[in-house]
Amino acid sequence: MFLKVADADELWSKIKNHVGTTVKHPLSPASRELRARIKDPGVKKSVSVCPYCAVGCSTLVYHREGRIIDIEGNPDSPVNAGTLCPKGSAIYGMVVSPHRWTKVRYRRSYSDHWEDLSLDEAMNMIAERVKRSRDETFEETNEEGKKFNRSMAVASVGGATIDNEENYLITKLLHSLGFVRITNQARI
Repeated sequence: MFLKVADADELWSKIKNHVGTTVKHPLSPASRELRARIKDPGVKKSVSVCPYCAVGCSTLVYHREGRIIDIEGNPDSPVNAGTLCPKGSAIYGMVVSPHRWTKVRYRRSYSDHWEDLSLDEAMNMIAERVKRSRDETFEETNEEGKKFNRSMAVASVGGATIDNEENYLITKLLHSLGFVRITNQARI
């Protein structure tokens, strides 16, 4: 586009004479015909959120037939206005990397190796352990008979990649199971 506009004012002619080139146009015909993959027929666009820090930058995910073909910042977002930090810019590479783990890896107690588990098997193991911990440590009342209905046996550690919505859901899940939130706050 620049070259079309520039050539209208004979700018390209002046530049090529100054540089000493005899080429009519610096781009080959094949290069001039190139279009972005996101403009191909059948490509759909979905709005998503960057999985890294809790800022909540919006992304546009372009996909076709279940395969992601590009991820970029969402210019309509009031949070990031289409920009992404270096980690956010690498989301596409993270998703399509051949080195990305796509299976649950588990190392049993005292084992010297990792094994692959199905997602169903791993989720059942987690659920059984949470249920067993809750059943073994559940307190209906305290020593004075005051109603508690709680367990202090399970902890949840957050991280920078968890956004507000995920934190809310985790908190609701833990509270519904009777696990309480303990914070270490400085007292003034």
